[in-house]
Amino acid sequence: MSELIANPNTAIRLLTSPFRRFARMEASGGIMLLICTAGALVWANSPWADSYHNAWHTQVSMAFGRVALSESRHGWVNDGLMSIFFFLVGLEIKREILIGELSSLRRAAFPFVAAVGGCAVPALIYFFANMTSDGLHGWGIPMATDIAFALGVLAILGNRVPVALKVFVAALAIVDDIFAVLVIAIFYTAEISVLSLAMAALGLGVSCLANRLGIRKPAVYAAISILVWFAVLKSGVHATIAGVLMAFTIPTRTFTDRSAFLKSCRGLLDTVESVDDHSAEEHDAVHALELQCELIQSPLHRIEHRLQPWVSFLIMPLFAFANAGVHLFGNLKAAATHSVALGVLVGLFVGKPLGITSFAWFATKAGTEAPAGTNWKQLFGASWLCGIGFTMSLFIAELAFGEGQLLDIAKIGTLAASLFAGAAGAAVLWRFGEKQTEKG
Repeated sequence: MSELIANPNTAIRLLTSPFRRFARMEASGGIMLLICTAGALVWANSPWADSYHNAWHTQVSMAFGRVALSESRHGWVNDGLMSIFFFLVGLEIKREILIGELSSLRRAAFPFVAAVGGCAVPALIYFFANMTSDGLHGWGIPMATDIAFALGVLAILGNRVPVALKVFVAALAIVDDIFAVLVIAIFYTAEISVLSLAMAALGLGVSCLANRLGIRKPAVYAAISILVWFAVLKSGVHATIAGVLMAFTIPTRTFTDRSAFLKSCRGLLDTVESVDDHSAEEHDAVHALELQCELIQSPLHRIEHRLQPWVSFLIMPLFAFANAGVHLFGNLKAAATHSVALGVLVGLFVGKPLGITSFAWFATKAGTEAPAGTNWKQLFGASWLCGIGFTMSLFIAELAFGEGQLLDIAKIGTLAASLFAGAAGAAVLWRFGEKQTEKG
């Protein structure tokens, strides 16, 4: 403790290291997303375009005893793997509410109010652009922010962007995800099976009971999650909602005694110091130390830590590869004047920065504080980056339109808006971030 007080930089690095690791992971995942998106677009617009669609629409069946499920590969990605993505989103939301930027009203007020504007204004722009068209059901498409791409651009900008601004973007994107999950659950659900919902509720109750009884093995919650996912899939509510609901039942505390943990670790460190390098005793002590460090972490942190690489480097890129393959040459001209594409494009590219900045300004007038060390030009640049919709926007477009030309047009609008918003936000932050650096 005295070392931390004597060296404030060490304390700052210790406090911000979880966020820095998360930001680096999401930035790398954004590069993977970009590669897979480009690959899907090239394949879908090549002479072998039919093979792209045939590959994703091939049926794949899985059987567990008498229970059998048959989905296309595209369906397994969107209904199955994306449930894991939403589970991680739920874990991040729970963590932020308990110990992060959303843990107190004072800290959460500014990004929350800004996120409300960033969701409401784009949705209204799309609504008014499609009031008389058959694309009205897609009003939820321009509401979301893709945190992987947004943090990826911020990472590329480096020290021109203050850490407080990156934290603000991450918190705002998480609030965006909360709204997106609610929109999917309420407005993009067709028919409801009460019996299946009751079974899902029973599974969630069992998971909560396991939490209360002190069960801390992730495997137990994984087994319950599969049952809840299956019940929600059969209920008519989109299966990904099961991931979010299960995340809120995961334990956030460990029953390991802190003093016993410290005593055990000190003894193991003494052992490492006293034995020969690379000896069997040293390896045993280091392994025991790793186990102790794992046990002191809550199941929520352990599961989140383990899932992040899989979601960032496998699930989200695979989703992009399965969903970004749109026929540009056959739909580009139609999309240029179609109200759906224009609603998505203007909603994300104009509505996002307008809504976030204006609502953030009103929030400061109401008494909340903007992130320390930032200015309004930087906040505006960051709000433009939040116009990168991509993952969640493509996902909602699938729910809104299913297969057909409207889906392709909505995807074109999303891809164009994400490209323009990313470029514009990066340009603004590069320009004014450089001035901030020159001032020291």
